[in-house]
Amino acid sequence: MRRRSEVKSAFAELGVSEPFMKALAHLGFDTPSDIQTQMIPPVLEGRDVVGQARTGTGKTLAFGLPTLQRMQIGLPVQALCLVPTRELAVQVSDELRRIAEFSKLRIEGIYGGSRVKSQAALLKQGPEFVVGTPGRTMDFMGRGDLKLGNISTVILDETDRMLDIGFLPDIRRILRSIHTRHQTIFVSATIDEQVRRLIQQFTNLPLEINVSQDELTVDKVDQCYVSVPRHDKLRLLRMLLESESIEQSIVFTNTKREASRVTARLQKVGVRAEEIHSDLVQKKRERVMENFRNGDIKLLIATDLAARGIDVEGISHIINYDIPDFAETYVHRIGRTARMGRSGKALTFVTPDEGEHLTEIEKFINKEIPAYKVAGFSPSPPRDMAHGDGRAAGSHAGGLPGSPSASHSQAASPSAQPQAVDSAMPKTLGGRFKPMRRRRI
Repeated sequence: MRRRSEVKSAFAELGVSEPFMKALAHLGFDTPSDIQTQMIPPVLEGRDVVGQARTGTGKTLAFGLPTLQRMQIGLPVQALCLVPTRELAVQVSDELRRIAEFSKLRIEGIYGGSRVKSQAALLKQGPEFVVGTPGRTMDFMGRGDLKLGNISTVILDETDRMLDIGFLPDIRRILRSIHTRHQTIFVSATIDEQVRRLIQQFTNLPLEINVSQDELTVDKVDQCYVSVPRHDKLRLLRMLLESESIEQSIVFTNTKREASRVTARLQKVGVRAEEIHSDLVQKKRERVMENFRNGDIKLLIATDLAARGIDVEGISHIINYDIPDFAETYVHRIGRTARMGRSGKALTFVTPDEGEHLTEIEKFINKEIPAYKVAGFSPSPPRDMAHGDGRAAGSHAGGLPGSPSASHSQAASPSAQPQAVDSAMPKTLGGRFKPMRRRRI
């Protein structure tokens, strides 16, 4: 355990002043993370900075604390932070308020789903720091409620995700509307060519900081997959919740409709779960997230966009109820666990026709994901086959290794024996699984 004087010294050496040191001690920060150590000093100097780090490494504090420390109390809208989602706007605003607890600085969030009139009234009070989604920021600029004449710092948080969503035109308009001399900070988990072009256009000799060390967050997460027929997913989820020691978990679905369906079915059998997706009214979204952050809700059923702003250190499990269509999405999902040095587990449900998706994820993360068997679970026949011609459900499910139905079908059908070609496949990543996984059953 570090002594308080050592903790104080660690942040003081970065140039952190007393009010913010007090806030850090109150929040329980014991030592700065790598991105905080490298980013706080140059931001305090007023330099343009590009920060790249894995999810869950403390990036908000890395750009937020020094930006707050440089501000003049009472001068409206000196800093603007753009974020991709309303959840992230709420989260970043809340964290900045905690950091600024012992100063007189005010932080406000502007985002869709909340009343324009209420947010406009808050802007009229002249907060020093504004966090907003690009769309709502453009709205308030057009209405004249958000004036950028005092801007000294612009921050683009989760830049890669904002461009993925399609905010590039809005971001360009906002940045071109700022005519004051200011510093620009880009923060992103990944930097592709599109992000790079934006950086080159709107920064001046930026200091680039990359503490990702070419290591994806997934390397810190215990990953596995479970082979399951599509109709058996919910039963598998219930058994998994009973067999695993889950502190808090996010269950990811690919659609809002599926998130609602899974939540309703779990609630019906007495499992306390809540859904979060873009169709929920803002007040309910905020209530659900507040309950999840303080631990009142242990299970959150979420879509990808809604979960982008979730930063809760106590998440022990990520469950991919639906395997994502893109490998990058998989990385973003499981990055919700194993945060700030903690351990975490990610389980992915894979149906017999989704083996190719699993292989693509393995290739992307350069890691083989092992199969996992949930105690007591075996595939059940679909309802329309349970009293049919006697073929077991999943008798076609030879598409995944480790699947009970796969071994059953191979044993029952001599024609399936040419599987021996697998032994001749190269042992490169995912290679021995490709012939089975790529079969569409």
